[in-house]
Amino acid sequence: MLSMPSANEKLGLIAGNGKFPFLVLDAARAQGYEVIVAAIKEEAFPDIVSRGAAAVHWLSLGELSKLIDTFKQEGVRRAIMAGQVKHKQIFSSIRPDWRLAKLLLSLATRNTDALLGGVAKILADEGITLESSTWLLEPLLVRPGVVTHRPPTEQESKNIDYGRAVARNLAQHDIGQTVVIGESACVAVEAMEGTDATIERAGQIMRSLFDDASILSRALTVVKIAKPNQDMRFDVPVIGLKTIEVMCAAGATCLALDAGKCLLLDGSKIVDAANAASIAIVAD
Repeated sequence: MLSMPSANEKLGLIAGNGKFPFLVLDAARAQGYEVIVAAIKEEAFPDIVSRGAAAVHWLSLGELSKLIDTFKQEGVRRAIMAGQVKHKQIFSSIRPDWRLAKLLLSLATRNTDALLGGVAKILADEGITLESSTWLLEPLLVRPGVVTHRPPTEQESKNIDYGRAVARNLAQHDIGQTVVIGESACVAVEAMEGTDATIERAGQIMRSLFDDASILSRALTVVKIAKPNQDMRFDVPVIGLKTIEVMCAAGATCLALDAGKCLLLDGSKIVDAANAASIAIVAD
């Protein structure tokens, strides 16, 4: 349990895209922190500047040294990383500074865990502790059990059991956190494209394979898990309203999550949307 902030204590926020950084910023301010935002130019939403942070600094994804210098100049000793940084950005045209380039060259594998774990270590060496990204948002972590009015059907339960087994094996290699299952078969596996794109692809595949006269169901089950040794400081699984919208469009009828390790970014609105669409959500 982290102590409450002392007067004028500063908290650094490394902001990627999505609503996650906004939730952290609002929660931190509500608890009395002065929040110094390091907004990633390639990812963060522009309106982060209007949410009451003490300061907002825009940095490129490759500017690790500038991030450290900014936090030091602002007196930041603790920081949170929140918001998605698309995996494909690691291999895009960003220009890493000398510190990030040195880190990249030192990595045996250039997956998310290795890269962000390396960044966390460098920050720690510079006197900046990277905290769990969820410690201010624990009420939004999904609780165990059936979350929606409707529990999974027998076939959806079979899909979940199979999907969890597949996803656990893939997660060991940091390939992705999401698999999409139909009729106890793996339809799509998440890689660099992200959860929503994976679900969309699965829907396209099922529509191309089965017509309306098929005896097999085109209904899909989405399984999103945490990694076996999930580091809660970064890359925490998140679900938002958009995910429910994408599931509806793709013909997905069930969502399985890891209890206590996945954030429902829109809180009860996600459950309401799932109930309205007759989508079952269950956490284990």
